Amino acid sequence: MSLAAEIPRTRRVFGFEVLRLRPPMVRRIVQIVPGLMLFGVALALTVKADLGSNPWTVFSQGVSIKTGLSIGTVVILTGAALLLLFVPIREPIGLGTILNIAIIGLAMDATLALVPDLESLPARIILLGAAPPVLGFASGLYLGAGLGPGPRDGLMTALARSGMTISTARTMIEVAALAVGWALGGVAGVGTVYWAVTVGWWIRLFLPALRVDD
Repeated sequence: MSLAAEIPRTRRVFGFEVLRLRPPMVRRIVQIVPGLMLFGVALALTVKADLGSNPWTVFSQGVSIKTGLSIGTVVILTGAALLLLFVPIREPIGLGTILNIAIIGLAMDATLALVPDLESLPARIILLGAAPPVLGFASGLYLGAGLGPGPRDGLMTALARSGMTISTARTMIEVAALAVGWALGGVAGVGTVYWAVTVGWWIRLFLPALRVDD
């Protein structure tokens, strides 16, 4: 057995199961930070398109409308709240989990501030069309870095460990987020369907090439 195999994969810190950092660390961090920033940009583009977004963004829009908080702030607070669930369900976190919470919401708010509101339907369709490939590339960078799951992904994998299939867990979580967000005033529409149909394909396209090997 190799020495690497003898080192525990996680360690306990303040009740959390924390993934140990693995080399090449510089490559992983250089890859994940722009990946998370692009992730936030892609989500913000769907908000500006105003044709419907992915379920969690619809949820964040709805909470933003009801509370007056920025969408990015809601994304950050939601991620932090979900992170607290990782202690009782013993889902491991990593540096990528913390960066996910901190960066995506800030990138969303910055993009929403910089991109003007659009009246032109063709321009809004272009924005919506660009979002899934941008998010697919961003996901390849983020997931390929291998620095731990985002808080929403971690909740899904925890449910899968309890006996659900990954697809059932993901569908249940996203339908719940979409329903709550839509009820609160978030925008769901053709863009939501387009997102669901296309984004997985883009992630599968980019992820293999961007995965960092140990």
